[in-house]
Order: sequence, then structure tokens, then C-alpha cells
Amino acid sequence: MSETVIKVSSFIKRYGNFTAVDGISFEVKKGEIFGLLGPNGAGKTSTLECLEGLRSPDGGIIEIMGVNPSKDNGKLKDLIGVQLQSSALPSAITAKEAMELFSAYHGIKPRYDLLERMGLSDKLNTQYHALSGGGQRRLVLALAAAHKPPVLILDEPTAALDVQSRAELHSMMKELRAEGITILLATHDMAEAEKMSDRIAIMLNGKIVVIGTPKEITAAGSTKTKISVRTFGTSLEEAGGILTDDYYIFFSDNPGSKVMELLNSIESSGDSLVDLRVERPSLEERFLEITSAGGVR
Repeated sequence: MSETVIKVSSFIKRYGNFTAVDGISFEVKKGEIFGLLGPNGAGKTSTLECLEGLRSPDGGIIEIMGVNPSKDNGKLKDLIGVQLQSSALPSAITAKEAMELFSAYHGIKPRYDLLERMGLSDKLNTQYHALSGGGQRRLVLALAAAHKPPVLILDEPTAALDVQSRAELHSMMKELRAEGITILLATHDMAEAEKMSDRIAIMLNGKIVVIGTPKEITAAGSTKTKISVRTFGTSLEEAGGILTDDYYIFFSDNPGSKVMELLNSIESSGDSLVDLRVERPSLEERFLEITSAGGVR
């Protein structure tokens, strides 16, 4: 069994009479990328803020490597690195100065190597405001990882980034995971969550309504698998599919059997297969199914 790094048990957070987080529980293992998803108001931010030691729980247990975030900030600062959704570095600070400042806070030598890995070696003397959006994000991630924390908390790390910058950050996240760093990823980008996360928890109205790997979550939905088939001839004309852009489209609860049925029909008719695509339901489709239904029953 992998080592548990983050433990959340029966966690409750209230604001006056409003319960933002209502008794959720989950664990995150060492070297895991754990996605935390949910619509606005689901309780994600309250959960993250309590894990970061910015707020205190009103019930239950929250621990990062055995440390209570709200009671021992001295230990917590060496255990976590945080990339906030909106960073607030001084506009005139350079990348080099920012690294020196954060490194001094943690009592370590400046990690110029991280700036190089983030593609910022030629931007050391560039002021923060003059960096591109992707450059700013890469700098903040470098600062968060500078002291080699065992846990990284990333809140919308690729929001508003271009395709290349997103790919660079995803690559860096995978490198950090390979080094044994645990990453808690909060994002509204379903494609990002599905691609990057080992496991995912979806929150709704302060509760976790489903938790599992991306494949487990999508497989549990009611959305059927899409099968697209293109042939040289017209052997599938009467097979009940929908013809779209030269492809016959089928939806099935049992894609394996349906594909075999279609292939047998094509072969027995003397037709030839041009292309076959099987697309399982996406995490976004499953997320919309869960949130529109108000949860999982």
C-alpha cells in the first residue's frame, strides 16, 4: 500500500449557518496526481484553504503527512508548495529576485535550475509584469516547487494559457510526480483533469459525490460508447446507424459486441473497412451528467 500523504476525514467547514463542506473524506497517496473537481460553490476552495492552513476546519480531520495545517504552520510551510489561481507577485520583481526571495524564506539556496527547467533561463532579469502569461505561470510553479515540498497544491494552474504553455506545465507536473511529489489539482478543465489525474473526486453542494480513476468515473455513467465506422461500400446502410460526414455513427452499452457485429456485417457483405473509432464517454460528459442530476444516487 502506498504511503498516505493527505488525509481528509469527515471534514466540515461552515460560514455562519451555511455549510460549505459537509463531512467529506478522501486520501491522497505519495506520487499521485489527485484531481478535485466541482462547479462553483461546491466547496473546493474551502477544502484547499483548510489544507493550505489559511482556514480552520469546523469538524473532522485534515492532515498533510501527519501535520494539522491549521495548528502547525511552521511545519506546514516545508511540506507544501502552492500555486494559486491568481498570483500576486510584485510587478517589478524579476524572476531571479523572486526565486532568491522564496528560497531565503525556506532557508535554501536559490533554485536557478528550476527556472532553467521552466524555460526561464533567458528571463532571469525580466520583471514579472513583462513575462508572458505562460512565463508567469511557470515562474510561480518554480517558486512553489523550489524547496522540494512533498505536496504541491495547484489551483487552476493552466487557466488562460496557450496550448504550448499548457503542454509545458503538464510535462513539468509529470516530472514532479515521477520524483515522488504528490499533486492536488483543482481545475475546471475536464480534459486536463482526465489527462493528468490518477484519481479524481467530484464535489457537489459540499459533498464528494463520486471518487475514482477517470476511467472508473466515466464507465459508471449512463452515456453510451460512440462507435464511428467508415466503409468503402454501403454495407452498413441498414444497420441502424446515423450517417454523418461519410461515417456511420452507433451508440452502444456493449461496444465490444457491437464492433464485432459491425465487422461481421461488413465482411459478410464483401465490403471493406476504411476507418473505425471507438470513443468512450468523456469525463466532461460524465461531470455534466452528475451535476445536472444533483449527485449520484
